[in-house]
Amino acid sequence: MNLIIFGAPGSGKGTQSERLIARYGLHHISTGDVLRSHIARGTENGKIADTYISKGQLLPDELMVGILADELDANAEKVAKGVIFDGFPRTIPQAHALKDLLEKRGMKIDAVVGLEVPEDELIERLVKRGIDSGRSDDNPETIKKRIDVYHEQTHPLRDFYVGEGSYKGVHGTGSIDDIADRIVKALES
Repeated sequence: MNLIIFGAPGSGKGTQSERLIARYGLHHISTGDVLRSHIARGTENGKIADTYISKGQLLPDELMVGILADELDANAEKVAKGVIFDGFPRTIPQAHALKDLLEKRGMKIDAVVGLEVPEDELIERLVKRGIDSGRSDDNPETIKKRIDVYHEQTHPLRDFYVGEGSYKGVHGTGSIDDIADRIVKALES
């Protein structure tokens, strides 16, 4: 099973990805984690990515797709058992690029899990995460920019995947366990 976990910053994509990985044995590709790793290691792609991320902007599609292709190929054995994409795609052109990338590897997306959370709760979660984790991109100014970018550039993907017939919208508030149960019900229905 190949999944995309979809939602605004702070919607719980990483937390719910962990649950799905444990339940279904999926390989997790979090573009945020991959990018932070590149930045921490000081790779050329990491330096370029940091100039965008520090401003709350999305990376150019070509850069992100190239990084993702490298990640898929480097983990081909794990990916063959199923993968969950967390934080990608973020634009309709990226969705098309992912579809092409997967088709070239004999794969497809089976479902898109959309975590739907009200904006005020997103902001509250992200501010708390920034305090708890020290993540520099979880400050009020950058949070607002990230949510605005999500609404402008990423939210249209919801309609794209609804049209593809793969979108499974899930109410993303409440306890972590309750949300996880809703996701499993959506996937197994």
